[in-house]
Amino acid sequence: MIRRAQKKDLEAIDRLLYQVLAIHEEIRPDIFIAGTKKYTDEELMSIFENKQTPVFVYTDDKDEVLGYCFCQMQQIKGIANMHDRKTLYIDDLCVDGAARGQHVGKQLYDYVIQYARQQGCDNVTLHVWQGNDGARAFYEAMGFGIQKTLMEKVL
Repeated sequence: MIRRAQKKDLEAIDRLLYQVLAIHEEIRPDIFIAGTKKYTDEELMSIFENKQTPVFVYTDDKDEVLGYCFCQMQQIKGIANMHDRKTLYIDDLCVDGAARGQHVGKQLYDYVIQYARQQGCDNVTLHVWQGNDGARAFYEAMGFGIQKTLMEKVL
């Protein structure tokens, strides 16, 4: 089942946030701090309650969270050289390491795409860290292509 995240999901989402951080910290230890997570529980509750930042969870038949997808509604409007656009940005999609290979990520992705269409979005966007080859391959298999490239020079 896929549904909006609720307060009762905090512990499971926290656990998954640590899994995501571990992947990112392994790829970029110069940026990410081991043993931390992206949001406090208070911040998570604020995100859950905001219509512009929907969070969807995939649960098993016991209502245990096996994955999540954090989203943000974004709108470009009134820029002289650009068409008005409504975008659903996937901020974070995570499947519990123990549930990988069960098509949880694909089902979350399909749900989010359907949600974006229902909301009148023109596109869905996301970022993938260089070196996160598994995530990149997954998104490419889902039909994502490169829109633009963010480059850096580490000093």
